[in-house]
Amino acid sequence: MASMGEWDLSPRNSADSEVELVQLMTVVDANNVGNVHGGTIMKLVDTAAGLSAARHCGGLAVTAALDEMVFLEPVYVNDLVTVRARVNDAGRTSMEVGVRVEAESVGGHRRVHTSSAYLVYVALDEEGKPRPVPPVVAEGAEEQQRQREAKVRREARLARKEAIRAARGEK
Repeated sequence: MASMGEWDLSPRNSADSEVELVQLMTVVDANNVGNVHGGTIMKLVDTAAGLSAARHCGGLAVTAALDEMVFLEPVYVNDLVTVRARVNDAGRTSMEVGVRVEAESVGGHRRVHTSSAYLVYVALDEEGKPRPVPPVVAEGAEEQQRQREAKVRREARLARKEAIRAARGEK
């Protein structure tokens, strides 16, 4: 592994960080209602997002925050689940990864967007300390929009953190 000063920090395209996982949901993934457990989907989301972050930064990255996870449609046993993750933006040591989950019935009669999530990862050096990450190059209107929205979410996270500190009487 490279030392702190040896990391490749050349800008990277957002598309180069894309990861796609596909998995068949089985009865072991079911909750007590008979649908796939939300935690199963969340684990797939975290796995795909972590791989995307690692691909972008060229090394180890760990989950720092699950900024938002929205469940739109249920996932059923025997659905084929596709999880796509891509780095939307990067700060100094962190990256926001956007994830989209789709479910498809095995016969292909139903294909739906089931959930979306935004996660934050921090890149780590060989000592487990945060390290710099490459900036994201957003090509095209959609990637630029995702990057702008990521910056808004980052500002909201920082403002929320500051408001909580103030409510606790911390400086």
